[in-house]
Amino acid sequence: IAMELSDANLQTLTEYLKKTLDPDPAIRRPAEKFLESVEGNQNYPLLLLTLLEKSQDNVIKVCASVTFKNYIKRNWRIVEDEPNKICEADRVAIKANIVHLMLSSPEQIQKQLSDAISIIGREDFPQKWPDLLTEMVNRFQSGDFHVINGVLRTAHSLFKRYRHEFKSNELWTEIKLVLDAFALPLTNLFKATIELCSTHANDASALRILFSSLILISKLFYSLNFQDLPEFFEDNMETWMNNFHTLLTLDNKLLQTDDEEEAGLLELLKSQICDNAALYAQKYDEEFQRYLPRFVTAIWNLLVTTGQEVKYDLLVSNAIQFLASVCERPHYKNLFEDQNTLTSICEKVIVPNMEFRAADEEAFEDNSEEYIRRDLEGSDIDTRRRAACDLFFEGPVTGIFSGYEYAKNPSVNWKHKDAAIYLVTSLASKAQTQKHGITQANELVNLTEFFVNHILPDLKSANVNEFPVLKADGIKYIMIFRNQVPKEHLLVSIPLLINHLQAESIVVHTYAAHALERLFTMRGPNNATLFTAAEIAPFVEILLTNLFKALTLPGSSENEYIMKGRYFKMKNIILFTINSNLFFF
Repeated sequence: IAMELSDANLQTLTEYLKKTLDPDPAIRRPAEKFLESVEGNQNYPLLLLTLLEKSQDNVIKVCASVTFKNYIKRNWRIVEDEPNKICEADRVAIKANIVHLMLSSPEQIQKQLSDAISIIGREDFPQKWPDLLTEMVNRFQSGDFHVINGVLRTAHSLFKRYRHEFKSNELWTEIKLVLDAFALPLTNLFKATIELCSTHANDASALRILFSSLILISKLFYSLNFQDLPEFFEDNMETWMNNFHTLLTLDNKLLQTDDEEEAGLLELLKSQICDNAALYAQKYDEEFQRYLPRFVTAIWNLLVTTGQEVKYDLLVSNAIQFLASVCERPHYKNLFEDQNTLTSICEKVIVPNMEFRAADEEAFEDNSEEYIRRDLEGSDIDTRRRAACDLFFEGPVTGIFSGYEYAKNPSVNWKHKDAAIYLVTSLASKAQTQKHGITQANELVNLTEFFVNHILPDLKSANVNEFPVLKADGIKYIMIFRNQVPKEHLLVSIPLLINHLQAESIVVHTYAAHALERLFTMRGPNNATLFTAAEIAPFVEILLTNLFKALTLPGSSENEYIMKGRYFKMKNIILFTINSNLFFF
C-alpha cells in the first residue's frame, strides 16, 4: 500500500508522533501501534524524512529522526527467503537524499541520520551504494565544519568495523576502495585543520569545532590502518606522525576544562593519538622505528605532568598502554633496561596511578553498586590501575613493596597496602573466569604466603568496619585465588567471611556473600563439593542468621549477591545437613 506524500498524511503522522511522547500509556501505546501498522507502506520513510526536514516543530523533527533511524535498524536488512520490508523505490529515494539531509540538519538530528547511514552502509556499501564515498568526500571542500564533522562522524561509524572484522578478500577489496577515495582527502583535511588551529589559536569556539574534527580524523586513521599498513599512509607517515607529535605536546588554556570528571577535547585527542602510536609500535614497528623515541619522550612527559582527576583516566590509561606495548617489543627493550629508568617509571608512573584516589573512595562509599559492577564484572573503560599493572616490570617488584610501610601507621598508609594487594593480584593473575577464579598463576608471588601474611590479618580484625577498602581487597583476593590457596586456609576464612556479612559497607558485605557463594560451589576430587557437611556444620546457624541480617542493612534490602548467595548457600547447607542428619528444613 502506498501512502501519498501529502500535507494530510504529514499532519496525521505529526499527530501520532506527538502522541508517542505522551507519558500516559493509554495515549502513547495506541500511537506506537499505529506507526508499527503503517511502517510497511510505501513512502512511509519518505514522509518521516520530509517531516524532519520541513516541520516547524523542533521536537517533532527530533522525534521523526529517531523514529526513522529505528525504522531503518529494524527493516533495512534483506533476509533471505523473507519478504523485503522496504520497497525498492523507497530504498533508492532514501539513499539519494539522506546524506544531503544529514549534513544540512542540526547536530541532534545529524547524529540520528548519521547512525541510519551507517546501518544502511553496513548492508549496501560499496556494491549497492557506490557513490556514497564520493558524495561524502566532496563535502570536505565546503569549508563548513558542521558539514565536515557530519561526514567524519558518519565515516567513523562506517569504517570502525575494520578494527574487528576477520581478514577476507571481500574486506581487503572494500578497504582498498575506501583508501583510494578517502585517504588523500582525509590527509589534506588533517593538514588544513591543523593550520586552522594555529590561525584560530585564540578563538575558543572555533578551536572546539576544529578539535572535534581532529578527534574524528584520528579515529579514522586508526580504523584505516588497523588491518594492515596501507601504502598511502606509509608514504605519508612523515605528515601524520609529525602532526600527531605536535598535537600530543600541545597545551592550549582555552581547551582546558574545569570539570574534574568529564574528559575535554584535548584529553580525548591525545588519548586517541596514544592509541594510534601504540598501533604503529605494535604492528608496524620497522616502519615506525625512527619516530618512536620522540613519542616515548612525549608520552612519558605527558604521564608525569598529568593530574589524578578522573577526566584524565582514559588519557593516562592509553598513554601507559603505549609504553607497555613498546617495552614488550625486542626492538625497543634497550629504552627500558636502565635501572634508573625502571625506578623512575615505577615511582613516577606505576605507583601514583595505582593509588586509591579520592574519586575511588567516593565511589566505594556513595556509589557502591557501580563500584561493585565495575570491580567484579569488569568495565569497558580501562582504569589507570589496570594499565599501570600491564606496564609493571617484574624485576623491581620487591623494591616497590619495601616502600609500603602500612604496619607502621595503618590509618595513614592503608592506601599503600591497597595498591600492593592490587598489584599482587594483577601480577599473579594470568587466566581468570567468573566461575572458577584464577586457573593459572604467575610464579612471581607466593600466593599462600601473601594470603597468610597480608590478607588474613585484616580479615581477623575484630572490627569488621575498620579499613573497609582493605577488607574488600582481602575478600576479593580469596574469590580470585580460591583455586590456589590450600583448602585448610579457605576453611579458616569461612567464619571470617560470615562475620563480614555484618559489615556496614555495602561493598564489604556484598563481597563477603559473593565469596561464600563461590567457596561453597567449589568442587574437589570426584566432582564432589570441596567442603564436607561436617566441615560446614559448625557455621550453618550463624551463616543463615548473618545472611538474613545483611538484607536489613542500609542499601542492601534487594542486594542480588546476598539473594543469590543465600539461595546457593541454603541449597548446599540443606544438602549437607540432610546427609549428616543434623537439621531438617
